[in-house]
Amino acid sequence: MNLLESLRMALRSLSANKLRSSLTMLGIIIGTGAVIALLSVGQGAQQAITDQIESIGSNLIFVASGGDRTASQRQPLTREEAETLADPARVPDAAAVASSVSRFVQVTAGGETFDVSLEATTPEFEQIRNYPAELGYWFTQGQEATASRVALLGPTTAENLFDDPALALDQQIRINRVAFTVIGVLESKGGGGGPPGQDADDIVIIPLNTAYDRLFSGRYSSGRGMKVDVIYVSAVSEEAVDSVIDEVTWTLRDLHDIDYEEDDFMIVSQQDILGAMGQITSILTIFLGAIAGISLLVGGIGIMNIMLVSVTERTREIGIRKAVGAKRRDILMQFLIESVVLSIVGGLIGIGFGWAIAAIVNTLDAFATYVSPQAVILAVSFSLAVGLFFGIYPANRAANLRPIEALRYE
Repeated sequence: MNLLESLRMALRSLSANKLRSSLTMLGIIIGTGAVIALLSVGQGAQQAITDQIESIGSNLIFVASGGDRTASQRQPLTREEAETLADPARVPDAAAVASSVSRFVQVTAGGETFDVSLEATTPEFEQIRNYPAELGYWFTQGQEATASRVALLGPTTAENLFDDPALALDQQIRINRVAFTVIGVLESKGGGGGPPGQDADDIVIIPLNTAYDRLFSGRYSSGRGMKVDVIYVSAVSEEAVDSVIDEVTWTLRDLHDIDYEEDDFMIVSQQDILGAMGQITSILTIFLGAIAGISLLVGGIGIMNIMLVSVTERTREIGIRKAVGAKRRDILMQFLIESVVLSIVGGLIGIGFGWAIAAIVNTLDAFATYVSPQAVILAVSFSLAVGLFFGIYPANRAANLRPIEALRYE
């Protein structure tokens, strides 16, 4: 009953100074709203990055030149090595293997010329990198083997060249002045799956043999075969990724005649990229939450300031209550409850404020924010803790007032 009475008196005291109480809660409202909004933005960005990385393929492994040796000591990766990696006897846990050469080229159609990312690859690229054709079809093994001058366009490239991607099919384009026929338009990646700052939909894909014969004029030949920039390997399952990495590593070491201390290639899995990006975005989310937490601390200081003013204003009231029998814990409880009520009410309003900010960010179509229950619980718990922490000193000061001195206070 004493607790209920203290709560009633606290609410009555706060309602007697509505404007001051509202301004005091403003710091908590802004702080709680900032915590929820920034955490939701951080989690939304993390999910957007995860979705983009997952969109580039399934159980994907990248093999590129690099490793421990210097550039002059490294042997280039070749298409012939990719074909060896596709041998089930060598890499039994691989589902598919594709070779790729990437360059920027000039693509021309109807008098318009654009700089576009070129991917010269093999038909397995469609499956490995999850790049199906929305219109038309992918080139076949036969077209790749005979170096057919056919191309698939990304949606952005098709729109830039022909205004409407549907008009691109069967049209003639020129890639670095070499004529090609458009046989397909790729499904949109939504800007994801490409390097930072690069639209993954602004791309043209042609057969690898065609690039060797028509565009690069033998510049990619070497004594060991036809050079490639990247070899993509897809594992049969997520659990088999580590096995594929080991199998690819030992196969390339054998082909390059090197020992385990001198790898001249590097292997990166999709899980490695997800893990690295997840760690970065998690740190960013924590950092954003910490910045917002500072706002809550500032709001807590405001609560303590107002509660100290309230103690000063109500010194005679405290003296009278103590003179008629109120105990120290009664005074302590009353002022502590007032502080907690301010922080809890402010926190609840702040939840709605943060939710509204997250909803506004959603309308910008940059990425979808996500207000998690954990973020709400964290924000409310922190605001409650702030109210308790910053309310203890004013409440303790009020409880320790001597009745005689309080009654004589003017």
